[in-house]
Amino acid sequence: MRITLERSNLLKSLNHVHRVVERRNTIPILSNVLLKAEGAALDMKATDLDLEITESTAAMVEQAGATTVPAHLLYEIVRKLPDGSEVLLATNPDGGTMTVASGRSKFSLQCLPQSDFPDLTAGTFTHSFKMKASDFKMLIDRTQFAISTEETRYYLNGIFLHTIEASGALKLRAVATDGHRLARADVDAPSGSEGMPGIIIPRKTVGELQKLIDNPELIIGIEISDSKIRLSIGSVVLTSKLIDGTFPDYQRVIPQANDKEMRVDCQTFARAVDRVSTISSERGRAVKLALADGQLMLTVNNPDSGSATEEVAVGYESDAMEIGFNAKYLLDITAQLSGEDAIFLLADAGSPTLIRDTAGVDALYVLMPMRV
Repeated sequence: MRITLERSNLLKSLNHVHRVVERRNTIPILSNVLLKAEGAALDMKATDLDLEITESTAAMVEQAGATTVPAHLLYEIVRKLPDGSEVLLATNPDGGTMTVASGRSKFSLQCLPQSDFPDLTAGTFTHSFKMKASDFKMLIDRTQFAISTEETRYYLNGIFLHTIEASGALKLRAVATDGHRLARADVDAPSGSEGMPGIIIPRKTVGELQKLIDNPELIIGIEISDSKIRLSIGSVVLTSKLIDGTFPDYQRVIPQANDKEMRVDCQTFARAVDRVSTISSERGRAVKLALADGQLMLTVNNPDSGSATEEVAVGYESDAMEIGFNAKYLLDITAQLSGEDAIFLLADAGSPTLIRDTAGVDALYVLMPMRV
């Protein structure tokens, strides 16, 4: 293999694929990126056996071929080469090493044979559809913060993506929950998604997707089977295994009869919560909300360091009540709201609270209270 290509193109593609590679690997080939040169392009592929990313970039191919080299090492070398330079990649005749040359810099990297590199893309996809990158990004951005990190409940370690009939129309819905809070977002279901299986996209895959979707104008191709999802985003193709488990019936925890409505300016509320929670301990991040006619009193008590209170004007006309929440969870949710006001629908101090956006975004949030 012998090819020349622009450093900026090579770096951009390596940046997308090298992130999948785990820093510590017991299987040496999984530390490597597969480089395959043919035609006028260099194809790169990296995998951790659960997630695979491939990307193609333009290159001048003098001699076609394929090899694998350490992914993080190659990325660091290219990252440190001067901007605007050209990079030569060439394997030696026996295929044991690859030369990376640019200007006066020259590196020699150990190769492993291409035949050892695992392939994740086998299998057929039952459903395929296209959708706007902005819509798909909204679904994952609005829900990913609520993904559980608790490994024992592995079926909560991702976003549940499925179609559902809502308000007389078919919607594509994303849901995530960790048992303390729940996030749900809808978009109109794209053509071809009808009847797709409900799937759980793993947390690591969600994190990669957020970084890959950097152009909201793109149209994304999505293919789904019972066990895998494949997304085509521009020149990048991401294939991921899905979480093999059953997502719980989240509809049961969404309260239907919360009749006490509090409307509050989102920014004012978030800043007030942030200020009073400065005094809270890491372990007990509880903030108490005391509601009376048109007024909200936020209180934090920390036996070790003191207490804090702040008053905020709100739209509230129901009976006076007190309820406690985890301050971090409140801030996570308010960070997702794009409208000026947040609407809290409350029942009592022991029941889950519903939080809605006033910006007309099809998203809602449920937050479990804390004892304070």
